[in-house]
Amino acid sequence: MQTTLMIYDGLTSADSDAPRTGGVPLAPAGFTWPLCGSCCGEPLQFFAHLPVEYGVLSVFVCQNDPGACESWDAESGANRVYLFPREELQPVAVPETGVTLLPATSAIRTHVVALDPEEIDDDDELAPDPYDLARSGWKRGPDEPFGRQREVLGSLGGSPSYLEDDRLPACPSCTGTMDFAAHLEEGISVQTAMNLGGQLGYVFVCRACREGAFLTD
Repeated sequence: MQTTLMIYDGLTSADSDAPRTGGVPLAPAGFTWPLCGSCCGEPLQFFAHLPVEYGVLSVFVCQNDPGACESWDAESGANRVYLFPREELQPVAVPETGVTLLPATSAIRTHVVALDPEEIDDDDELAPDPYDLARSGWKRGPDEPFGRQREVLGSLGGSPSYLEDDRLPACPSCTGTMDFAAHLEEGISVQTAMNLGGQLGYVFVCRACREGAFLTD
């Protein structure tokens, strides 16, 4: 069993086509920056550019008045996830108002962690799940008994860590349950962090309908 961790890899350019948090979104021509549909109506903040095998995931979350908009709810309108094709993407013009960009752009590299299936007992409600195990063991060594877990910015694919089934979002187009796409962690420092309220973020997608969703635990 394998888990693909996303690891902080220093700063990078704001319009990089590689995996990153922060910077400016890359989108097809004609894309309009999303606005919060929860309470404030202001532009959302761009969180992450995540190339995957079936396209590019682009994640936005409202940060204009943290705590006021229900950004933890996939259906609140306070967040957006887009699934773009890989071709013909270009930097998007940034709105002049609202909290739209992170202070820094962080490069992401992936690291595959192989897990022993015997460590995971699906029938044991108290057993750690694959993401939890992979993250807890990152860079663990004699001088780092707790690892360097803040370097972990999340993971790609797999299953949503400890998320209850009744919180799995439905596709707004076909009403089917969306597939889990990625975890997001806040980050390594104040300058690079995505504000998730200290929670774990979950990205979902319906590939057939090209729809996405985001929530926190």
